[in-house]
Amino acid sequence: MNILVVEDDSDIGAMLSRGLSAEGFDVTVVGRADEALDTARQYNPCAVLLDIMLPDGSGIDVCRALRDAGHSGPILFLSAKDEVHDRAEGLSAGADDYIVKPFVFGELVARLRAHLMHRSGGAQDRRIIAGRLVLDLSTRTAMFGEIHVRLTEREAELLALLMGSPNRPVPRGEIFDRLWANQGGASLNVVDVYVGYLRTKLAPISKAGGPQVATVRGRGFMLDLAGSAPAH
Repeated sequence: MNILVVEDDSDIGAMLSRGLSAEGFDVTVVGRADEALDTARQYNPCAVLLDIMLPDGSGIDVCRALRDAGHSGPILFLSAKDEVHDRAEGLSAGADDYIVKPFVFGELVARLRAHLMHRSGGAQDRRIIAGRLVLDLSTRTAMFGEIHVRLTEREAELLALLMGSPNRPVPRGEIFDRLWANQGGASLNVVDVYVGYLRTKLAPISKAGGPQVATVRGRGFMLDLAGSAPAH
């Protein structure tokens, strides 16, 4: 599975090349916008990891050009720009995800695999796993041992997002940008509402000692794989 990395920092590019290769991916690293477009046309990568600030242009423009050219694979921005409007601009340009530098490599790989699974369309490949929790996106069912919980489409999307980086808080603004940015009229409070819905749905799993959605004060929400002690 070939991944195109567009990153002008040679150290970061080399780190991503080594790490992703160790994960079983074929990796091509380029450092310029024009090289990114040429390489994408030549190799049609399964996914693109894209910096925003490039020496000859903007990654935003590269993302739009790739989508206009028909690239349907996941595009993930890797950027030091962490303002809400930066993330919103990246996602509006057609990206599937926006990861702020510095990032944790394991989280990056988890998110990348989740997006690749989501795009694959195969029933088996549409499962996301975090610890003992399994989310079947095709049926929107969360499974923990013998406990099966059906979710709404938006609840499943929220859980999939949190499962992409378990035990690490995801900022409220990032959740909003990824799930509601393109819906007019929605406010940031919708995140808290759906976190509440998801907690209620996952209560049987959490009570059995499975993962739970935790609030990390000042940092957002995370899927706590340690969960809670089983009820006796």
